[in-house]
Amino acid sequence: MHYTYKTSGTCSTMIDFDIEDGRLHNIVYTNGCNGNLKAIGSLLEGMPVEFAIERLEGISCGGGPTSCGDQLARAIKQAVNG
Repeated sequence: MHYTYKTSGTCSTMIDFDIEDGRLHNIVYTNGCNGNLKAIGSLLEGMPVEFAIERLEGISCGGGPTSCGDQLARAIKQAVNG
């Protein structure tokens, strides 16, 4: 299933991704640090949602309370928990 998440507190403004059989696919960020965000998507392609949440949740950036990775963890949790 496809999901779109509007981020908050980061340079990226949106994250699109798919979850199929409990695994992440097609992670695409809108705006933000293009190379780093493409790397996140590439590294997490096909990984279980629990793995991504465990690895990304709570990461901060630039002294702020969140990051693009943390926002993805939040988006996945929202998608999985409805």
